Amino acid sequence: MRVLISNDDGIYAEGIGALRKAMEEVADEVYVVAPDRERSACGHGITVTRPLRAKVHKFKSGHAKGWVVDGTPADCVKLGLEAILDHKPDLVVSGINLGPNLGTDVLYSGTVSAAFEGVINHVPAVAVSLAAWENLDYSVAANFMKEFIPKMLAYPLEPGVLLNINVPRDYDGRGVRITRLARRRYVNVFDKRVDPRGQIYFWMAGEPHNLDEDDLETDAAAVKQGYISITPLNLDLTDYSFRKKMAGWLPTK
Repeated sequence: MRVLISNDDGIYAEGIGALRKAMEEVADEVYVVAPDRERSACGHGITVTRPLRAKVHKFKSGHAKGWVVDGTPADCVKLGLEAILDHKPDLVVSGINLGPNLGTDVLYSGTVSAAFEGVINHVPAVAVSLAAWENLDYSVAANFMKEFIPKMLAYPLEPGVLLNINVPRDYDGRGVRITRLARRRYVNVFDKRVDPRGQIYFWMAGEPHNLDEDDLETDAAAVKQGYISITPLNLDLTDYSFRKKMAGWLPTK
């Protein structure tokens, strides 16, 4: 098995290190192509206004081969697939992200976007996040991925689909839920401040508010109750039911 790993926290992040070591135990070939620094919440941005630079990165242990890139997570996977790797990987795995990627977070997430770049290039992909911000322990998420990936590859994903996985920090083995995205928005997003020169500036922060947190089918509810959440996401964002409705009140050809 050949695996390509990336993330949005940067190649030096603890999460990607834990994931790399886990994948080295189950894959014959492991390649890491990741940003040179944190690129959180950059979405699916790609770099088109300047050249990208990739440097070989040597890990202190293990058999993985690495490259550090001065670009976005999507850049890293695109570059890995189209220019760095000699052969197409069997799987793209993005993570382990610091913090959850639940609900509408996936639209902002560089980690999820890196996985989607794999899907765009017809490579099965998984994004995995540790749903915590403090007292971090990536070992549970890493061990889960080590067991899950071989099982997943036995049941190939459909074209255009990736799996978004969120692992609770204090996971106690209670199990997995196959979920849908929660409806999530942020409140009190901007903190208005004044700099030493009297100029106003804004610091983006905010607290997540889940509009359907009590719906046990959502990823947010599953993680809140201590379950690992796995949500299949589709590259096709078309709303097919509304498309049919529009055809009834707009002239079409």
